Formats: sequence, C-alpha cells, structure tokens
Amino acid sequence: MSGANIAATSDPRPLLDRRVLFFGGKGGVGKTTVTAAFSMLSAQRGFRTLLVSTDPAPSTGDILETELTSSPKSIATNLWAMEIDPAKEADRYIDEVRRNIEATTPPRLAAEVRRQIDIARISPGAEESALFDRLARLLEEEAVGFDRVLFDTAPTGHTLHLLSLPEAMASWVGGLISRRKKYNTLGRMWRNVAGAAAGDLKETIDPVLEALTQRRKRFETARRILTDPKQTAFTFVLIPERLPILETGRALKVLRRYGIPVGAVIVNRMLPDHADGDFVERRRKREGHYMETIEKEFSDLPTYRLPLLAEDVVGAAALQQIIALLPDHELAEYADKPH
Repeated sequence: MSGANIAATSDPRPLLDRRVLFFGGKGGVGKTTVTAAFSMLSAQRGFRTLLVSTDPAPSTGDILETELTSSPKSIATNLWAMEIDPAKEADRYIDEVRRNIEATTPPRLAAEVRRQIDIARISPGAEESALFDRLARLLEEEAVGFDRVLFDTAPTGHTLHLLSLPEAMASWVGGLISRRKKYNTLGRMWRNVAGAAAGDLKETIDPVLEALTQRRKRFETARRILTDPKQTAFTFVLIPERLPILETGRALKVLRRYGIPVGAVIVNRMLPDHADGDFVERRRKREGHYMETIEKEFSDLPTYRLPLLAEDVVGAAALQQIIALLPDHELAEYADKPH
C-alpha cells in the first residue's frame, strides 16, 4: 500500500476520535466503501456504531450484503446500519405538517390548506428539508445510544445543500413562529371580546406553534453538533483526477463558510505499487501530478491514500482489506474506548 501522507494540521486526531462523521465526495469515488470500512473499524474498536446512508441511490446494503431499511439493523458485533430514503422522508414530513395544520384549520379552509401542502411536497428542496429534519431527529434522539454515527452521504452538491440548511431552516421556522404568534394574539383578542359576551374564555393549545417551536430547537441542536470540531468531522473521498479535485476544493470552501469542521481527505483508488506496463506508467505519472495538486490544495488536512484493489469491495472480508490499509494512527487503540 502507498503509505498515508499526513500533512500539517491543527487537529491531527484520528477520525474515529469524533462521534459524528460525514463521508462525502463526487459520485463514483468510493465513499460508500470507505464509510463502510471506517464503520466496521469503529465497531471492532468496541464502539457501538451506526452507519447511516442518506444517498438517494444507496449501495450500503449491497456492500454489506444485506437489505437495509430506515431503521437500524444489526450487521455485526457493535455495528448497525440503515438507509434513509429522502422521498419517503418527504412524505412523512408532509404528513406530519398536514396533521398539525388541519388540527387547527377551519373546515371552510381545509381544501385550500391541502392544496398548498400538496404543492409544498413537490416544491424544490422539499426532500432535502425533510431529510435534514430526519437527520436532526437522528442526532438528537435516535442515535443517543450509539458511540459513533457515520454518514454515507449523497454526491457532493446534494450534501452541501443539506448541511447548509440549519441556518436557513432555523431562520425560516423562526419567521413562521413569529407570524403564528401574531395570528394567535389576534385570535385571542377576538375570543376575549366574543367570550366576554358568551362567557367562554377557554384557552386552547396551538399544536402548530408547538411543532414549530420543537422543530426550531431541533435545528439549533443539530447545528451545534455539526459545527463542533470535538465531536464532528466531514471527510472528503476523492480519486486522483481533475474533476473530483476541483469539486472537493469548492466543497471545502462551502463547509468552512458554514463552520462545519473537515477531518481529512482520502484519496481512493490509487494505482498500487506492483502494477506495471506502459499504460499504467503513463497513468502513474498523471496520478503523481494530481497528487501534487491535492497535497498543495489541501495541505492543512490529513491526506490518506488507498490503492485500487483487484476485486470489487463487497462483504466483510473485502472491507477488512480496506481497514488493513488505513494509517497506523487510525488503527491504534483509543483512549476513550468503551468498557
């Protein structure tokens, strides 16, 4: 294996020293394989580990050779996995919104409310918003019993939009809460006037306001977790080619703009040292050029190198080959290993 090249960084801790890890990159670079390998290593280190796929076209189950659903499934000792379907999450999210709104909507407005909700379901960003709501729920509630949570994410563009949502969603929900409170104040004033004559001043709980307030708290909690370098890191997986390098550079700037810590860059599918032939040598020279670019562009991040394997990576034995190729400091025992 080509050895790991660890560039200077202010936070050289092993990736698995964090509780929450995101693995992302351009489609087809092998991020699912890398995420699965790190998840297996985490479980072998004694951490109760949850592997979560948020890719609309998931392959995590294929690599683990099992069928996955949106609920954690036990895969091996200390390892669970699940695949979240963004479309199904959007349906669940919209159904929840519909129930909250219809509970306080006058019958004469019910048809219009349903029409607006149906429009919202097919609006751009609906699935990303629903997926982030599930991600926030998972981090706050569902994953509490796990020591490590690793996310195999969608291709870079979708993931960046997803991780940039906390600020936008919190602001949007905050505006809805403000307008809802004004609506309730006007309604209360009317009830006071009408109730003074009718003798009925009974206050009712607003389920919509309660749901919005809870959602804002959830988004704020998720943002605190996502931007905490002590417990979260995003890891880029790429291959030594021009387009993945360019995409990774752009994505890195976006994540830093939103305060999301980046833990490492993993260069996957590098030509193994034993490969030979004229074609391979030409590819190796080209690869060397791209590695110089990677080391320059991402010099402040640890850079790991993983070779191209002769066979497809499917199943526990193949993933163990990837684990064996990781840098020594990732393979070392951890001080906070559960007992």
